Amino acid sequence: MNNNKINQLFANRGEKKLLSLYFCAGCPTLEGTADVILAMQQRGIAMIEVGIPFSDPLADGPVIQSAATQALKNGMSLKKLFSQLMAIREQVHIPLLLMGYLNPILHYGIEEFCRSCAEAGISGAIIPDLPFDDYLHIVKPIADRYDLRIIMLITPETSEERIRFIDEHTDGFIYMVSSASTTGTQQHFNEQKQAYFRRINGMNLRNPRMIGFGISNAQTLQAAQDNAAGAIIGSKFVTLLNENEGDANVALDKLFSALGLPVSSTD
Repeated sequence: MNNNKINQLFANRGEKKLLSLYFCAGCPTLEGTADVILAMQQRGIAMIEVGIPFSDPLADGPVIQSAATQALKNGMSLKKLFSQLMAIREQVHIPLLLMGYLNPILHYGIEEFCRSCAEAGISGAIIPDLPFDDYLHIVKPIADRYDLRIIMLITPETSEERIRFIDEHTDGFIYMVSSASTTGTQQHFNEQKQAYFRRINGMNLRNPRMIGFGISNAQTLQAAQDNAAGAIIGSKFVTLLNENEGDANVALDKLFSALGLPVSSTD
């Protein structure tokens, strides 16, 4: 029996389309991380990505860059984040992933990072700038010991050969980036992106897929959920969280409304 919460989520979802949200730990407030996670869980969010703030987030658009800057100013660090996550470990029943760049993780130590993830109830990590060879030979053997899933990203530019290689050597799910640009909101996915979604669908990959980057309204959510196991939303939620001074319930009300979902929950 696979005990990793990510694997369990996808194994048990049936036909349900999943909604995963990203927010940056320590923004807008240093101590708000736990409240945001617990509010999301209560409101039916299936999986949460907690951002590790970094001073040079290359793949991120202005919204998430700004959130990371604010979080660092507030005093957020990996050590602080792990202590916050440890405090709510027993209350969290959905998969939590940490999303962050390699630099802070290397500073913390890869083995120490994986151990701290296991202790804090983290099921996976997304490290956008982790080279695949380093993942395969250095990070994966350590992560496997701690039952931690390292989730890899693919983009419209990723070759079929590379996608199949990633599918073969990863577990949990594959993060499908909707476009090769940075994170941010889009009004709709054009035909080129839809063709990319269909192409990946046709590959019959072993791992389930989640589509992220650019999802902010009912149209983009529907397109993502039609072509994958679910959608990941970051910038839109981060913006709403900031605008509402860290009140996750108000931010979620507004997000669900923008996505055309019932405001009571995501079911």
